[in-house]
Amino acid sequence: MVKAFRWQTGLLIILGLMIAVFPVEGGASGAVERTIRVEASSFQYSPAVLRVNPGDRVTLELVSTDVVHGIYIDGYDLEVKADPGQTRRLTFVADKEGSFRLRCSVTCGAFHPFMTGKLEVGQNLLIWRATALAVLAAVASLGMFRKTSSP
Repeated sequence: MVKAFRWQTGLLIILGLMIAVFPVEGGASGAVERTIRVEASSFQYSPAVLRVNPGDRVTLELVSTDVVHGIYIDGYDLEVKADPGQTRRLTFVADKEGSFRLRCSVTCGAFHPFMTGKLEVGQNLLIWRATALAVLAAVASLGMFRKTSSP
């Protein structure tokens, strides 16, 4: 019984280390060309969150429906502006992973400071690793509970 417990504990430790440490294949190998139409109006972007994979060649098509608007991408130092009814394009390679704020780069009215969005490059692997470790910890604690409660 003690050998089985040691073997199971060792296996759980190895699985935990594999989840926490080993690298996960990223999405850069599947890089594609993406065109995303972004409508800017009344202090908001639609869609407000843009999701792409690392390495994707992204073209943003900015369309303003009311007044002059712009998009500035924090972290990429890129900007595009569009007049009402016109479409302007900005093309770049998503070579930086993370979450980047989109801000309107043209003062467009009273609520201009609140006109923001988000560019997410890559998957949130941290949440998946944390979830897997939590499940592993729950399985380990159930196993330990069963060992202590059995006669």
